Amino acid sequence: MTLSTENLSTESLSTENLPGGVPQHVGVLGGGRMGAGIAHAFLMAGASVTVVEQGDAAAAAAHDRVMAAVDKSVSRGSVAAGRDELFGRLSVATDAAAFAGSGLVVEAVPEIVALKTQALRTVEAHLAPTAWLASNTSSLSITDLAEALDRPERFIGLHFFNPVPVSTLIEVVTGERTDPELARLAQSWVSALGKTPIMVRDSPGFASSRLGVAIALEAIRMVEEGVASPEDIDAAMVLGYKHPVGPLRTTDIVGLDVRLGIAEHLHETLGDRFTPPQLLRDLVARGDLGRKSGRGFFDWKDAS
Repeated sequence: MTLSTENLSTESLSTENLPGGVPQHVGVLGGGRMGAGIAHAFLMAGASVTVVEQGDAAAAAAHDRVMAAVDKSVSRGSVAAGRDELFGRLSVATDAAAFAGSGLVVEAVPEIVALKTQALRTVEAHLAPTAWLASNTSSLSITDLAEALDRPERFIGLHFFNPVPVSTLIEVVTGERTDPELARLAQSWVSALGKTPIMVRDSPGFASSRLGVAIALEAIRMVEEGVASPEDIDAAMVLGYKHPVGPLRTTDIVGLDVRLGIAEHLHETLGDRFTPPQLLRDLVARGDLGRKSGRGFFDWKDAS
């Protein structure tokens, strides 16, 4: 594949909204699993999307991830637009300057405060004063991240869930200086994506991560203590509490390293009840990160 940013020239981009309320052009910083899923969601809603990654190889890989998700949607008949039209609305780039015409940019880089702060600052420098900026953080303070920005009132949290194409929930997280109009708009964007927004005040772990991590950490402690196998612990939650996926399999899907990072943050901010189990630390140190590494609490080597 030839890497190109020619599909969408900055002269053709618009910060106007589509009929459903979604900005006509959306940028996504980071093209990993989450970023590609976010890009796919906005493409399905009719937006033109630019994904920015570091380096040509990473940008090409991001393009392939998004188009793989698009192909699945097209094959299932879940989108009216054809593949060629969707392809024409996707561009990839290696410079944040490509976001110049975006009405909204969603940052989706790893959960490292310094990395997110620098990324957000860089993106904001290329945006029009009327554009909006969002972070896909799952636990970091929106208020704290906004401190690095010149326009904190135009910044909000949009916490997507993995895998984005099939998840129906997005947390909308408002910081202390988030414009109330942005909070209202964000809810309309989420609805236009075919997902359900929940509004959360900025607090450690928000609602979903705080609850999800609490359950996952206790499940990991149960494995550590030999209470039951990972399979049986997950079965208890799936069959007994009607969770669609058990907490340990979910941890594998999210990534054990991601779970550990969130747990450490919650431990620092909320106290000892979020102390990461030693087993979680050991698995991460060993490189058993879940689905992305092929092994976590379950074997993913043959998973598609």
